Amino acid sequence: MINNKRILITGGTGSFGNTIVDKLLKETEPASIIVYSRDEKKQYDMRNKYHDERLKFIIGDVRDRNRVYKAMKGTDIVFHAAALKQVPNCEFFPYEAVQTNIIGTQNVLDAAEDEEIEKIVVLSTDKAVYPINSMGISKAMLEKLMLAKARMSSSKTVFCGVRYGNVMYSRGSVFPLFVEKIKAKKPIPITNGDMTRFLLPLPVAIDLVLFALEKGKNGDILVRKSPAATVEMMAKATLDIFKSKLEIKEIGIREGEKMHETLVTQEDLMKAESYDNYYRIKNLEKIDFDKYFSEGTIDHFPKEGYTSANTERLSFEETKQLLLSLKEIQEELVA
Repeated sequence: MINNKRILITGGTGSFGNTIVDKLLKETEPASIIVYSRDEKKQYDMRNKYHDERLKFIIGDVRDRNRVYKAMKGTDIVFHAAALKQVPNCEFFPYEAVQTNIIGTQNVLDAAEDEEIEKIVVLSTDKAVYPINSMGISKAMLEKLMLAKARMSSSKTVFCGVRYGNVMYSRGSVFPLFVEKIKAKKPIPITNGDMTRFLLPLPVAIDLVLFALEKGKNGDILVRKSPAATVEMMAKATLDIFKSKLEIKEIGIREGEKMHETLVTQEDLMKAESYDNYYRIKNLEKIDFDKYFSEGTIDHFPKEGYTSANTERLSFEETKQLLLSLKEIQEELVA
């Protein structure tokens, strides 16, 4: 689906954008890849890194509706990754999250519909499920906007999305902070040792997005099944990798944080298809709850859904090996 196609990546200078650009340029033959973002310095760095004539850059903000429409002209496929992702920042400035994650997403969806592109994949997060913080609420609305467009649009465009947990070493990941503290020989701050988080290496997140591009139907949300670890285990594994004896210091749960994250609700599980590594949540307008209750089927689905507390739990050694598989950790070890 990529060869000879014109690809647009919103927020394309972030962790996701850099990784998928690298993969697509090396492994496929797109007609062009357009990186649409606000950060001119990161665009400059990407341009110098790749020196590839297929890679194009547009400076713009998804909040700017006219600019989004101009960028979308002639596009075949869109990956919508532009977002405000930091939970604390969105808590302090919730309207900014609304402007980018909700209004910006509507601009992108409208432009994709009007241009009748082939497919758009929007990127969501576990924090959109049972959201308690501004970032999660805005991402939940991103999903609702996509689903509404899939139901109501008469365009030929396929609208679908992905939802995944914490991407290791991406912006907002705790691991760069741990490494920074270790190098500065300062205590490792954690909010609560028993807190659990899904752990997903960035290349696996990219595979999920490409799986959605290939298999996703109109209104689908594709979810990658992921292991999880406690925050204390994550900190201990990082310290062990760097052979550090620094103290781990609990600082308390921050505003907007959960003890455990949910990737799929109980209600979503009722309408989901399960693959070896994925859930496909189908875009159904109605679930037959009477049937599920009368047949006792609902009892087969955990009331809390699919969470970081009831998924596969990584051991200390497994957490350590997963960390060691990250390119960023390997680079830090030899720096």
